[in-house]
Amino acid sequence: MLKRPDPFQALCPTRRVLDRIGDTWAVLILVALDGGTLRFNALRRRIENISQKMLSQTLKSLERDGLVRREVFATVPVTVEYSLTGLGRTLSQTVHQLTLWAEAHIGEIEAAQRRYDQGLAPPDGHGPAPLSLR
Repeated sequence: MLKRPDPFQALCPTRRVLDRIGDTWAVLILVALDGGTLRFNALRRRIENISQKMLSQTLKSLERDGLVRREVFATVPVTVEYSLTGLGRTLSQTVHQLTLWAEAHIGEIEAAQRRYDQGLAPPDGHGPAPLSLR
């Protein structure tokens, strides 16, 4: 019987997958490609503040992981298109749910950050206690 992977173990291979999912640029690329095939420059325009180098590196990593397909067309200049693989689509659906959650709860998160930064306890009474000067 195969042992189930344990991502809490330092050498567990699932950590690499979780690292990829936790990478902001990878998440944004997956969400962008969920809408369909895009060329490199279209992806770069879609994702603000991503450098050409970072986009290229992240696309290569996603391609290596089998999540993104790169297709080259022999045109002048060469045309390169990126799309999700079947495996990539399954992940993009999960990532899309995280994006929806973030959009739905951003107000609560920002309010919690303001309370925390002011040293106030959250409304549920859990979390850091206000700082006291003794």
